[in-house]
Amino acid sequence: MMKFRVKFKDKMKDSAAGRVLILVLMLVFILACEKEDGPSGYNPPADHTISQEGYMHKSGLDNPLVNCVDCHGADLKGGSVGVSCYECHGKQW
Repeated sequence: MMKFRVKFKDKMKDSAAGRVLILVLMLVFILACEKEDGPSGYNPPADHTISQEGYMHKSGLDNPLVNCVDCHGADLKGGSVGVSCYECHGKQW
C-alpha cells in the first residue's frame, strides 16, 4: 500500500509540472502573437490602409517627414495623436 501512495504522489508532481509547462507555453504563444493586433488601444484612422508588420499606415509612408508630420509631429514622436513612430520604427527615422 505504501509503494502505491509514493508512486501516485510522484505522478501527481509530474502532472502538475506538465500543467505549469503548458500554461507557460500558452502565455509565450499569446505574447508572441500580440504585436499583430498593434499596441494596446491601437485604433488607426480609416485612411491608414497600408499594413506593415501588423501596423496600419497612411499612403506616403515612404516619406514620413513630409506625409506623417501633420498628425505624428515634426519629430514623429507623437504630435496631436500621441503616437510616436519610433515605438515601432526605432531609430530608423
